Amino acid sequence: MAATKPERLSGRHRRASDGRASDRRATYGEVIAIGEFRALWYAQGLSLLGDQFAQVALAVLVYNRTQSALATAAVYALTYLPPILGGPFLAGLADRYARRGVMIWCDVVRAVLVALMAVPGMPFAVLCVLVFCVVLLSAPFSAARAALLPEILEDDRYVAGSALQNMTNQAVQMLGFAVGGAVIAAMGPYRALALDAATFLASALILVSGVRRRPGAPSGGEAGRPSMWSMARAGAVLVFGDRRLRTLVLFAWLCGFYVLPEGISAPYAATLATDPAALPVVTGLLMAAMPAGTVIGAFAFSRFVEPDTRLRVMGWLAMLSCAPLIACALRPPLWVVLGLWVLSGIGGAYQLAANAAFVQSVPAERRGQAFGLVQSGLLAAQGLGILVGGVAAQELGPEPVVALAGAAGLVSAAVLALLWTESRANPVSEVRSGSTT
Repeated sequence: MAATKPERLSGRHRRASDGRASDRRATYGEVIAIGEFRALWYAQGLSLLGDQFAQVALAVLVYNRTQSALATAAVYALTYLPPILGGPFLAGLADRYARRGVMIWCDVVRAVLVALMAVPGMPFAVLCVLVFCVVLLSAPFSAARAALLPEILEDDRYVAGSALQNMTNQAVQMLGFAVGGAVIAAMGPYRALALDAATFLASALILVSGVRRRPGAPSGGEAGRPSMWSMARAGAVLVFGDRRLRTLVLFAWLCGFYVLPEGISAPYAATLATDPAALPVVTGLLMAAMPAGTVIGAFAFSRFVEPDTRLRVMGWLAMLSCAPLIACALRPPLWVVLGLWVLSGIGGAYQLAANAAFVQSVPAERRGQAFGLVQSGLLAAQGLGILVGGVAAQELGPEPVVALAGAAGLVSAAVLALLWTESRANPVSEVRSGSTT
């Protein structure tokens, strides 16, 4: 699932807000050679792998307990909804305190919370509260990581590093979902949750040893430090006060439509699996399909498509991310469904272009808050879409609900494509940092 990440704009390498990248392309080898990037890369990949096991485990655990598509989607939606309440405010921690320290503390606390989830027989209500708290802490962690990355990777290395990280994250999701079903079938959902807790601790250790300490972002001293509320308000003005940035943010939030199938993958798998014992495996395959397509699309998009061309075709790829889902209304067999979802994931590579255009316009000292706001809306859109999808699937079945989501997303993507074309035809001046007080 991709999100826009603000980038540092510095010195003679500062780029204009029309989304044009620098002429020189950085290579993946250059990026991987940087030790601090490797630490962020390894820590994120390891933690994400554990998360995929946990998501499959939760989906199977809840569906086995309730046999309810709504309950399954509701718990899955809890992995997206918490940022609505706390994300815009907690993300500001990445601009107030040392970003490395924020990440480490978030990892440690999340390890404890997930370990509690792994206790067999944990009441359903308590499980939901723990899920909520774990995801809530992902807001400051993700904001701190996104804000720290441009300090480690400058110029076009940031673009290459972002693409590499995006592809790796999608590959890890694909592997975690695909293997997760088999792992959970063998070891059970509670042990899978315990494994997720261990990955958070491992991530914290990697950050401690591989990323150097840096001071927090300048704030003008304690007396002049703005409140979390004023920072969130100023960040909203920054992000939504510019037409071009608004369009890019809406492109990011479009994934609320095409991520919906993942939230109802367990009940969808129940319509496809002939043997109940195969339910975890089929669920994992369905969850892995879109990340697999995103890996393919992201690699081809970043490796073979020129930066300016990426911006021109972004709208078409956004439409591709939703259009294949409409064919699910025909209730095709499993292999066709997997192909359609992979194709949808390939279209999702447009997020790379949206990300690059967005980060080129956000000032360095505001990137944590800006990222947190966009990420919060992104996860909120996904969570709301999944929750609505679960309610609809309970009444209509999963296939028509996926098709309706694809149709609605296609229309939305077409409108955004027109707005983006108009925005590129009428470039605006660079976004100002604005006041945080």
